[in-house]
Amino acid sequence: MLTFPVPREQAGQRLDRFIQARIPRLSRTRAQEIVKSCAFRANGAPRRASERVREGEIVILVRPSFDEPETPRDFGIVFEDEQVLAVDKPAGLPMHPTATYHRNTLTYILGERYGPKPPQIAHRLDRETSGVVICGKGIEAERALKICFERREVSKTYIAICAGEIPKDEGHIDVPMSSVEEGLHVLMRTREPGQGSPSRTHYQVRARRQGMTLVELHPETGRQHQLRVHLAWLGFPIVGDKLYGPEKEQPFLDWIETGMTPGLRARLGMERQALHAWRLTIRHPSREDDLELEAPLPSDMIELWGGPMPI
Repeated sequence: MLTFPVPREQAGQRLDRFIQARIPRLSRTRAQEIVKSCAFRANGAPRRASERVREGEIVILVRPSFDEPETPRDFGIVFEDEQVLAVDKPAGLPMHPTATYHRNTLTYILGERYGPKPPQIAHRLDRETSGVVICGKGIEAERALKICFERREVSKTYIAICAGEIPKDEGHIDVPMSSVEEGLHVLMRTREPGQGSPSRTHYQVRARRQGMTLVELHPETGRQHQLRVHLAWLGFPIVGDKLYGPEKEQPFLDWIETGMTPGLRARLGMERQALHAWRLTIRHPSREDDLELEAPLPSDMIELWGGPMPI
């Protein structure tokens, strides 16, 4: 249940407008649907979108039970021993539980398969990004792996397919970033030098064809959405990116509203962002050697590219 007190400056607004203002990036149509299905008075009576809210009242939204969206639940094992588990996470599988996902998350599935003390994820990938995810078995292994990430003692290589043909064969993007301080979803923006958090990415073009670029990416910092934001800043957004593509976040809002439709897929070029965590090199928690992990290229990116990918 969500509760929203009505402040003086919003008194007199239509209920749907009030809900739209309190939940950023919500469309008017979606706000009306929420009022119809979730808005109730304290006595349990349903409310109408056209009602006017009053100063000091509490608007109550009761979320109905829902079926959790389906996600891929199978993943490959890249490496496993007594201290480490590295998996090949499929695109579409969230890492951790959210308001939308619970059972269909990597965290929950690890609990199902490994019991009450499952491997603990040491870093993060976006839900739509596929590839290598490393986990620690036990507190000490988990801590050792996370320290490697915190100290940037990890080598990460990603493969992406970008819209447009990047002219330079390789380059270095050094552009600060910070998050937008509004909305229900994380949105990152580039900033002027001296502002935001330092963010650096090295890229190397592997191939170009039919208005696309196959690019290898080496993030030197680990900001959220860094690769997606940097490539968009360069002018070559990742194919399928709902937040940082040519239409900015409009495809994401449309996806929230309607789900993936043929028209939306045609606009995006792919149902998810064409980004894959290909390789990861990290020090083993108890040995002196490094683990060199690699996740095979996913079939949907191979299909998008139109044949074998030259990497």
